[in-house]
Amino acid sequence: MKKHIYTVLIGLLGTVTISAQQFNVNADLRARFENRNGYGTLKPDTEESASFISQRTRLIFDYSFKNIKLVVSPQNVRTWGDALTNSKDDIASSFHEGYGEVAMNEKFAFKVGRQEINYDDARIFGNVDWAMQARSHDAFVLKFAPNATNKIHFGVAYNANKETNFEENYALNQYKSLQYLWYHTDFKKIGLSVLVLNNGMPYLVETEEKVDYSQTLGSRLVYKNGNLNINGAAYLQTGKLSDNSVNANYLSANVGYKFSTNLNATLGFESLSGKDQNDTSTDVKSFNPLYGTNHKFNGYMDYFYVGNHINSVGLTDVYATLEYEKNKVSAKLTPHYFASAASIYKAGEKQDNYLGTELDFTLAYKMYENVTIDAGFSQMFATTSMEVLKGGNKNAGNNWGFISLKINPNLFNYKTEVKP
Repeated sequence: MKKHIYTVLIGLLGTVTISAQQFNVNADLRARFENRNGYGTLKPDTEESASFISQRTRLIFDYSFKNIKLVVSPQNVRTWGDALTNSKDDIASSFHEGYGEVAMNEKFAFKVGRQEINYDDARIFGNVDWAMQARSHDAFVLKFAPNATNKIHFGVAYNANKETNFEENYALNQYKSLQYLWYHTDFKKIGLSVLVLNNGMPYLVETEEKVDYSQTLGSRLVYKNGNLNINGAAYLQTGKLSDNSVNANYLSANVGYKFSTNLNATLGFESLSGKDQNDTSTDVKSFNPLYGTNHKFNGYMDYFYVGNHINSVGLTDVYATLEYEKNKVSAKLTPHYFASAASIYKAGEKQDNYLGTELDFTLAYKMYENVTIDAGFSQMFATTSMEVLKGGNKNAGNNWGFISLKINPNLFNYKTEVKP
């Protein structure tokens, strides 16, 4: 009899599920010195270069148990000296992320709250990690993974400036609402992504808020075979913006080859449609990369699409990248050939589309496991067309340099098994 009881007890204990409860605390501290001498736009003759140090101090609290994950990430972003040494006020703090994720079963999960949204090469959706404040969205994302090779994400967001009882609740400095659908599938050597984004931008007609929706639709394809990597993307934008019709497009292609374990090279181009400066129509013909990590593209001096160059003459960027990495050191050299996608005019006379050439050089050294030093220098060789487009002096020696220190340790890691 006792033998049977023991057998039953062992069987019951064998059905007990032991869950892992985990709590991590990570830090992200980075300080960056920059010298800007024609960064973002050509330097005017009347201006001197600017130098400063900016810093991000971020903590990431990550808790998971069973089917629930919670992430809270407070951060402080400042320029050294923007607060007095004895200041009692600090307005530079915020929450970069604060979200919960719930797995409903093996295939469905949802994520709600302040969160980064990153897809593919970060051209349309990216976290803009180069910027000290980075980018995150207040959003709801539903995830569906029917199998190991397919993913579908559906996201929605709705913004307001504050709580109100009546209509005056504008969100004019950002999108009012957005909805997107992202699908990704993997084959043996090919990865395919499709994105459909409905983006609602508000505008005022007298004191009434109106919202127009534009649509971004496109796909990205990646092919990998041994040391060869080929990728390309194409997007269309349509719909309306401030009661004006939108008709814009984007195209990119890259071919990369790894010559050895240390050396890699890439040749590529991007084309973002623009609007002729003598075009008097109200149509929006300039492609907008919206919420992408734009510093990653079109040169590190950020002349294009980093808070600028929206609804302008567009861009054609032809570039080549040479990367070398060995032990703790890596280096990258990238020349860019820039041209406008649409026509530039000065006093009614059409200008050359060629805007200039930028050389970007970066160097990184991994000092320790969680400590990295980065440095870079960029030089812009601009043309008269760039002067017409951006102002400033093309002969002012336009360049930019930086040195950055990143410290990213794990501060705390706790894991325990919990019986229900």
